[in-house]
Amino acid sequence: MTRQEREIWFLTGSQGLYGEDTLRQVAEQSRRIAEELNGALPFPVVWKPVLTDAAAIRRVCLEANASDACVGVIAWMHTFSPAKMWIAGLDALRTPLLHLHTQANLELPWSSIDMDFMNLNQAAHGDREFGYIQSRLGVPRKTVAGHVSDPSVAARIGAWARAAAGRAEVGSLKLARFGDNMRDVAVTEGDKVEAQLRFGVSVNTYGVNDLVAAVDAASDAEVDALVKEYEDTYAVAPELRVGGDRHDSLRYAARIELGLRGFLETGGFGAFTTNFEDLGGLRQLPGLAVQRLMADGYGFGGEGDWKTSVLLRTLKVMSAGLDGGTSFMEDYTYHLVPGQELILGAHMLEVCPTIASGTPSCEIHPLSIGGREDPVRLVFDAQPGPAVVVGLADMGERFRLVANEIDVVNPAEPLPNLPVARAVWRPRPDMRTSAEAWLTAGAPHHTVLSAAVGTEELADFADMLGVELLVIDADTEIRRFTKEIRWNQAYYRLAQGF
Repeated sequence: MTRQEREIWFLTGSQGLYGEDTLRQVAEQSRRIAEELNGALPFPVVWKPVLTDAAAIRRVCLEANASDACVGVIAWMHTFSPAKMWIAGLDALRTPLLHLHTQANLELPWSSIDMDFMNLNQAAHGDREFGYIQSRLGVPRKTVAGHVSDPSVAARIGAWARAAAGRAEVGSLKLARFGDNMRDVAVTEGDKVEAQLRFGVSVNTYGVNDLVAAVDAASDAEVDALVKEYEDTYAVAPELRVGGDRHDSLRYAARIELGLRGFLETGGFGAFTTNFEDLGGLRQLPGLAVQRLMADGYGFGGEGDWKTSVLLRTLKVMSAGLDGGTSFMEDYTYHLVPGQELILGAHMLEVCPTIASGTPSCEIHPLSIGGREDPVRLVFDAQPGPAVVVGLADMGERFRLVANEIDVVNPAEPLPNLPVARAVWRPRPDMRTSAEAWLTAGAPHHTVLSAAVGTEELADFADMLGVELLVIDADTEIRRFTKEIRWNQAYYRLAQGF
């Protein structure tokens, strides 16, 4: 999918007290810091002139708010910037903020250090002033301390930058729901007005037969070309290939992809949902088409689950360029042998091939629900390795994100009779704690599994939006986790009244 250009602005604070010679050195050194970050972050870092007065600070903060490209602002007090100068600017700033506590030099020049050096290099002094005024104003931000040459510092700033890109994406995202959500299901419901107010995403429903018209309009030449792409990309089952007795089913799957992709592109949608209970004139439940659209970056949620679709698209944007895939997922069933507990995750058809370990197989099999022709789908096992599963739930007065750190593993044995894409994982800290914590949090059964982004990006994203995040990891203990939920309930209810 075409993504707009994104950039991070680098702001440096100082004051006129030190004279022009010192300010020239401040500008030179802050440029070098910005350039060093420029090669380490996922987006370009744009250096801005050194800020020495309240009017200039407020102006650049307003410009950041108005810029479609600027997704975040990094601020560093190179010398000493009296914090009252920052009040109006910080109060106006609506763009995510990172406070970088660093300095130009890595080492102290012990034998030559003098007061001129001390006056120039006093971020240890100036950043404390800046930290105070941010806390005094209640400004949400991330604080990172350390020299920018340290890879761990760049990694933490990079996680924040990716979260900022996700925040920008969800703020302008359009989602198309084809039909409503699955009947009588609670967790896939939600307040779409509140979601637009809190996140910015616009969620609207379209008739399935609007999609059917786009599917039927696909030309034979387009179908021919897409079928050839399938055969060149995947291990296509013989019965689906040209001349096979099920080849027409593959052609119809291609027609669904062409129609669905065209509908989304024409409407400017970055995410969508389908529902097996509402297929209109579609001959198949979309499977292969949904999988391929997810691989191209679209958000998706099954059974009308627009919240998970929003979350998937957001994490796709946050993970762009990173190793590891990101997919729609559902906890399906357990392996409960003591000491060997595992979760088998899958869905009817719709698991993204970016998480596959090897070349997916393109197959056709019956589907016992939906009342349509046998659907075409990609079948594969997920790539082993560390990952996270995250869900988004509407708690009534607010939204809640819940994340569980996991380790994806190979299936204990082959799964010859399970013709769907799947992931097997071991949750942290263990099955019992993970499941009890997830259920206690009221987290959904639809999730996003990502081997690309982790809990730091999710925490930064949640902070930017003012949304609760509960993390289940190696250190989770149920009694403490339950208390955290209670504390959070009190905090978020009080915060809404401020």
